[in-house]
Amino acid sequence: MAFELPALPYSTTALAAAGMCQETLELHHGKHHQAYVTALNGFVEKNPALQGKSLEEIVALSNGKADMAPVFNNAGQHWNHILFWQNMAPTGGKIPAKLEAKLAADFGSVAAFKDAFKAAAIGQFGSGWAWLVLAGDGKLKVAKTPNGSNPLATGEGHALLGCDVWEHSYYLDFRNRRPDYVTNWLDKLANYEFAEAQLGKA
Repeated sequence: MAFELPALPYSTTALAAAGMCQETLELHHGKHHQAYVTALNGFVEKNPALQGKSLEEIVALSNGKADMAPVFNNAGQHWNHILFWQNMAPTGGKIPAKLEAKLAADFGSVAAFKDAFKAAAIGQFGSGWAWLVLAGDGKLKVAKTPNGSNPLATGEGHALLGCDVWEHSYYLDFRNRRPDYVTNWLDKLANYEFAEAQLGKA
């Protein structure tokens, strides 16, 4: 069964008012994410060891293996983007009560969480991701990963939110101003209700 590009949970125009324009979404979802899916399916087709495996199994199987780096990169990016589209909402930025209390308990305050997340996102050299994860000790933590890696691969925890800091995610809207993109993402785009639901499942 081939992997497929998931439909966006909103229209390509839905995030424009919150700072992500239609062209960004069309290129990012329809071109970049689609390319990861197409490449991953090509690798699976050629490698019987990957056939019948779930996306998570392929990420784990290819992680850390030099000869499987292209498989890992495309599988990781497919996994990352499936989460990323759900991590945004047209009415994002509102933090529900349970998650707010957990953020305050584990970071000291919501502001401290946002500062830590911004530091990770801005401090990730080159392409990569910033994450809010539920760590193994039951506490919320911030992490960052390069390129197509993710908390699934690093074992840093269960991902609740992931912010894409590859330039294609923000260049049309914010040019080279990654800090402005990240601040806007946290304040206006981030789907904290989804993150709270993931926290409940974890």
